[in-house]
Amino acid sequence: MTYKAATLLAEEGGANPLIPHTYELVVGIFAFFVVLFVVGKILMPRIQKTLAERTDAIEGGIKRAEEAQAEAQALQQQYRDQLAEARHEAARLREEAREQAAQIKAELREEAQAEARRLVEAAHAQIEADRQAAFAQLRTEIGRLSTELAGRIVGESLEDEVRQSRIVDRFLDELESSPQAVR
Repeated sequence: MTYKAATLLAEEGGANPLIPHTYELVVGIFAFFVVLFVVGKILMPRIQKTLAERTDAIEGGIKRAEEAQAEAQALQQQYRDQLAEARHEAARLREEAREQAAQIKAELREEAQAEARRLVEAAHAQIEADRQAAFAQLRTEIGRLSTELAGRIVGESLEDEVRQSRIVDRFLDELESSPQAVR
């Protein structure tokens, strides 16, 4: 219905269906205040309490999440620092190992050279000893052969040891001092 139609009905004295009766209006207002009282005094505190709890839980959860994230970042930084330190330590250990390897290599080289010198010196000493032994044996053999040859040439026996030794020594000394022996 339109406004014109409602006013027409009111002028005619009939009851307007859009305007409620007074008793309905009083009951409606009373019911509204009862509902408002129940909602305002009983339900609103419970709703606010629940909302506060949820807000605290959400804010606490956010705070815990932020704390956990900060702790995770701190741990991550700590792990990065430890990793960097471990890498630095590994590099230092590698360098020490290289230095030790170079030192051991140098020591082994020195030991090998010393051993080689010792072997060469021992070989020279052995050669000299063998040469002296061969020279002494040769001298004895030459002396014996010289005595035997001289005995045949002279026609007398030169079996006397002391005499034979003097003759052999004199003969060998003459051989060693001769110009051909020097060559």
